[in-house]
Amino acid sequence: MKRSIGLVIGLALLVGACSAGPGGASATAGTTSTPAGGASAGASGAAAGSAVDAIKAKGKLVCGTKFDVRSFGFKNPTNNQVEGLDADLCREIAKALGVEAETVEAVSANRIPFLLEDKVDVVISTMTATEERKKEIDFSHIYYVAGQSLLVKEDSDIATVDDLNGKTVCSGEGSTSEENIREMAPEAELLLFKTYTEAGQALADGRCEVVSTDNTILFGLAEQFPGTKLVGEPFTEEPLGIGVKKDKDDLVEAINAELEAMKADGRLTALYEKWIKPFTGETPEAPF
Repeated sequence: MKRSIGLVIGLALLVGACSAGPGGASATAGTTSTPAGGASAGASGAAAGSAVDAIKAKGKLVCGTKFDVRSFGFKNPTNNQVEGLDADLCREIAKALGVEAETVEAVSANRIPFLLEDKVDVVISTMTATEERKKEIDFSHIYYVAGQSLLVKEDSDIATVDDLNGKTVCSGEGSTSEENIREMAPEAELLLFKTYTEAGQALADGRCEVVSTDNTILFGLAEQFPGTKLVGEPFTEEPLGIGVKKDKDDLVEAINAELEAMKADGRLTALYEKWIKPFTGETPEAPF
């Protein structure tokens, strides 16, 4: 009997050793073992790699950009191309990385969610680099400083932000402009839109008395909607930066390096002359 028991135990140990494989470790139910160089190894390698490497691997830089802001990001209906300062910055950065540029419409309300959900690699969408936003995402160098202003109908008596209490003000949903109006004109009624074209149309239709956002956006709206005008001086400073998801420091560094190169060789000034000067009459200096 003792001999039989010993034989059974010996056989059990032998079977266990065979099933463990060359390493001697037994496979556990529910665990997948993948050889080095297999799919799982590739996935972990990509996760551990840099953000720039990931962009190069897919062959394109996906930029969240506005499609309705002339001079920054505007989808030209004649050729279906997105044009403007932000769109051109996307192309220049993509070129520096050796990949194609792809633009995805990103309005004020979904810019940060698009970054956090990895729907875009970067946001170049007239986004103010606020301290609050820096808690969620990282920013590049400031590439332009705008200022919040007012767009009204030509016969309006509104002149400054002090005149907005009791008025209906159109602005962009999720924008710093919305926050500024709530703070500076708490008795104003806000009518918010996803796009600034919708806000401009609301002004033209008489649904609001003023549109308030960055002056560079309003210049385009004034051209788009005849019978409107900008009034007063800008009453805020809006430093615009390129948004990047946190923990992608190498991508921020690559963007900053390209912005610095563009400043040094005159390409950034050329873009200011192309997209900003026609509206402001001046060519700004790079703010970094």
